[in-house]
Amino acid sequence: MSVLSGYQPQNVLFWFEQLCAIPHGSFHTRQISDYLADFAKKRNLRYVQDSADNVVIFASGTPGYEQSAPVILQGHMDMVCEKEPGCDIDFLTDGLRLKVEDGYLTAEGTTLGGDDGIAVAYALALLDSSDIPHPPLEVVITADEEVGMLGAAALDCSILQGRTMLNLDSEEEGYLLVSCAGGLTADCCLPVDRESASGLSVTLSVEGLTGGHSGGEIHKGRASATQLLGRLLWALGKEMSFRLCAVNGGGKDNAIPRRAAAELLIVPEQAQQLKAFAARWQQVFAHEYAATDPALQVTVQEQGSVTTHAMTGECQNKAVAALVQMPFGVQRMSHDIDGLVQTSLNLGILSTNDVEMHCIFSVRSSVRTEKEALLAKLQCLMELLGGSISVTGDYPAWEYKKSSPLRDTMTRVFAQQYGREPEIMAIHAGLECGLFSDRLPGLDCVSFGPDMDDIHTTAERLSLASVQRTWDYLCAVLKELGKR
Repeated sequence: MSVLSGYQPQNVLFWFEQLCAIPHGSFHTRQISDYLADFAKKRNLRYVQDSADNVVIFASGTPGYEQSAPVILQGHMDMVCEKEPGCDIDFLTDGLRLKVEDGYLTAEGTTLGGDDGIAVAYALALLDSSDIPHPPLEVVITADEEVGMLGAAALDCSILQGRTMLNLDSEEEGYLLVSCAGGLTADCCLPVDRESASGLSVTLSVEGLTGGHSGGEIHKGRASATQLLGRLLWALGKEMSFRLCAVNGGGKDNAIPRRAAAELLIVPEQAQQLKAFAARWQQVFAHEYAATDPALQVTVQEQGSVTTHAMTGECQNKAVAALVQMPFGVQRMSHDIDGLVQTSLNLGILSTNDVEMHCIFSVRSSVRTEKEALLAKLQCLMELLGGSISVTGDYPAWEYKKSSPLRDTMTRVFAQQYGREPEIMAIHAGLECGLFSDRLPGLDCVSFGPDMDDIHTTAERLSLASVQRTWDYLCAVLKELGKR
């Protein structure tokens, strides 16, 4: 039975529920891409599906709007896949388990993917309708936005005729976004040399953190598990000897990591000393992050005595030094826009294999030269430690336009619907608007969306009342744009 049956807007929520039944995590979008292509095919709509899994669907204007200028509707199909410990959902094969509580839609034990599944649901509801007035539509649904905007970067934009774009990848109703930071993904790689070692195998973990989106929540002072793990290892080395085998933490470069762990070898007689150390540092972190991360824990688990390959002493020192020295969080606030983060970075993925340690960062800035300077800081550190760095997903900032007929229209329609003016703002999080603006000369673009809380975490929730109001607003905006 449908979880969302009876809730409004029924046409939008029907498609959202259909999408949630299809696995669609980043890097695994072929199934949902095929679904979208099949949707267009069944309705005799022209579409383009490319090798990057992007899907563009074209629809004619409704009667009376056939000759209007085309409007681009844009969102992304992939979601950030995070789940609670013990959750048995396999994001490669299973759909989400939806539930409604107190007017909010959530997913049991996982992220919801409202970012940006609701945009796709809005688009499908429009394309499936016959009685909603709209100009010609070019619906652009990109893949792998959450891992560097890879789909948008690969899209052949020459197929698009529209120069007015509604981006539906925002999470606060009542705000019209008109500018965002640029960014990139930086993979800092440190070679790992190993040698045979024996001892008691233990896992030292930092877990239970709040996490969040590294664009939307980076300024809130929440703890980063990867950063705290570096502090723990440095402090532990001052109290007792240990051998480092591996460090791992986080899962997405743009999500503030909620858990990180180090695999260690210690002398069996030191087990109680390590547990006392963990208890003491849990109190330290609890004091520092009482307001932001109240569930934070530092734990020790014993796996038994083993003989394995641990890092050499020199390699271990470099690995710990890297974790301690790598910058994190807000680097500079904007002096032009009050409260706006200008430059930041987030160590979202920490991993170790037999021969390398990887620290993968999401780097953001609305000032290109500051983004380059922050990257240079990481490069300098890696060179000093004998490592290297590679960059992917470099995308430009979306610059504010002083003159925007679209913004003016959307402001007027908003005031008519809500009885108040919308907030016009810039954000630190990255949006695909920058890439499209860079490649479609003269593009006039605004981003908006319904209320969503705690995206990229298992606490993510979507306001159903806001979905309805935003749907009404979207339809009203399209009707008005068709008159231009």
